Amino acid sequence: MGMVKSTNEGNITGFILLGFSDYPQLQTALFVVILILYLLTILGNTTIILISHLEPKLNTPMYFFLSHLSFLDLCFTSSVIPQLLVNLQDPMKTITYGGCVVQLYVSLALGSTECVLLAVMSYDRYMAICRPLHYALLMHPHLCMALTSLAWLSGVATTLVQSTLTLQLPLCGHHQVDHFICEVPVLIKLACVDTTFNEAELFVASILFLVVPISFILVSYGYITKAVLKIKSATGRKKVFGICSSHVTVVIMFYGTIMFMYLQSAKSTYKDQGKFVSLFYKVVTPMLNPLIYTLRNKEVKEALRKVLGKILVIKFT
Repeated sequence: MGMVKSTNEGNITGFILLGFSDYPQLQTALFVVILILYLLTILGNTTIILISHLEPKLNTPMYFFLSHLSFLDLCFTSSVIPQLLVNLQDPMKTITYGGCVVQLYVSLALGSTECVLLAVMSYDRYMAICRPLHYALLMHPHLCMALTSLAWLSGVATTLVQSTLTLQLPLCGHHQVDHFICEVPVLIKLACVDTTFNEAELFVASILFLVVPISFILVSYGYITKAVLKIKSATGRKKVFGICSSHVTVVIMFYGTIMFMYLQSAKSTYKDQGKFVSLFYKVVTPMLNPLIYTLRNKEVKEALRKVLGKILVIKFT
């Protein structure tokens, strides 16, 4: 393994992302699989964004938030996967210090934003199902924009705090990152000083961006379940459960994996298991989100068929 030089003990010029170096026999297969998943992520999420804007029937708060989720997933994966693909083929597996800093700030901001946005989407479902008569009045465009702005701003705020505090830690020449991405827990592990404060700050941030949103989502769906059970029509109940099941599935996949990563000490020894879990929520989940919303939602499937039909008509006329 090549070494990245440092200009002095405290000035690292780059890092080595060890990634999956312990599994050399898997790296070619991982490269192919991750590349395919990345292309599918781009295709699926771009499709969701386009049909949400092109189909008038989907000009609703639900699809407004969904298009933001798709845009987030596109940006989130693009902040991680290109560098990962390069390192899977590069024996040096290096990343510049500047590249690591950008990846740290951007990926944390986008991941934190998604945590809040999923909670916002559950509030939208609560309003639609529990207060249907007032839904259009309450969930007006200005409120939707304010809620999405809150999600984005909260993500930016947490990365400015967490990433900046993490980058202040002296590394004493340590530059081998035992992961495939520069993120807060693994960089804290490189520090050569006491990191109790940073770990405490990381834990508090995890509570704010993981436990609080998931608690809000659970409460929202508690009220939704109560409202659905009052619906006398079996068809009506099935329709509501069908609409909500997509969001619930995405929430379980995203929060389940990310909570495993962040609600533990940065000094814990999750190592390889943590890498594969991280790979799942950074690569697989963003690819699955469009499929889940498309396959479980008749409105999206009909809108997709309509848009594709218009494209084919234009192409062959």
